[in-house]
Amino acid sequence: MTALAHWVAAARPRTLTAAVAPVAIGTACAHAAGGVAWGPAAAALAGAALIQIGTNFANDVFDAEKGADTAARKGPVRAVAAGLISAAAMRAAMVVTFGLAVAVGSYLVAIGGWPIVAIGVASVAAGVAYTGGPWPLGYHGLGDLFVMVFFGQVAVCGTAYVQVGAVPALAWWLSLPVGAIATAVLVVNNLRDRETDAVAGKRTLAVRFGRRFALVEYGALLALAHAVPLGLAATGRPWCALGAATAPWALALVRALARAAPGPAMNRLLGATAQLLLVQSLLVAAGLALG
Repeated sequence: MTALAHWVAAARPRTLTAAVAPVAIGTACAHAAGGVAWGPAAAALAGAALIQIGTNFANDVFDAEKGADTAARKGPVRAVAAGLISAAAMRAAMVVTFGLAVAVGSYLVAIGGWPIVAIGVASVAAGVAYTGGPWPLGYHGLGDLFVMVFFGQVAVCGTAYVQVGAVPALAWWLSLPVGAIATAVLVVNNLRDRETDAVAGKRTLAVRFGRRFALVEYGALLALAHAVPLGLAATGRPWCALGAATAPWALALVRALARAAPGPAMNRLLGATAQLLLVQSLLVAAGLALG
């Protein structure tokens, strides 16, 4: 692989659906509220993607330094741990990427004011604190909550806010499916890495409560993600039912994860769950566009 390919892999492109999906939903909610603003929407997408990539760079270097990424790990190769990119270079890339996110955010601050400052500071701080710092969130079982809040409520409601100047109730509701499936992606990751995480002292929920808990959590998250669109469809937003069209796919993923052994099979399921997030979000967004 070339140096560029190593950097692309370190950015973890498959995880970027977690940046695209909430912006798509937030923009659709803005449309439903009567006010799409494409400039802020594009800036929100760029900012979300940069924060996601910066967080991925942070995870790469901090997990390597804490011993969570070893040769025994069953997931994709991590650049710093494998010696493909130096820790110093990865730290520099993390700082630059978060700096670019702040630059994009300055435009959104001009539109949305202090709430966007609060969102931006919290998002960057959480991206670093997820695996870095003296009390990393992901090492204390808080990763699931972090993903649910920042990739669900913060990203969806923030995107809607910068376009319409308020957070529609619809955005709060539809942040739940986005956050739930994004968290389900993390559950697959943590279930796959459960044994090596335990050795490294990374106390994810899968480590704390075991495989069965992780499987139940995964199923519950996907069930929530499909229940919300159906609830909205039953209460005046009939086209939101399009979001339930992925339910058979979600059920197949639950069954596949229950049978899967840690390793390549779980890597494929992680990617498939990320794809589910994007497809369901686009279907719900299309439903809102249709009325």
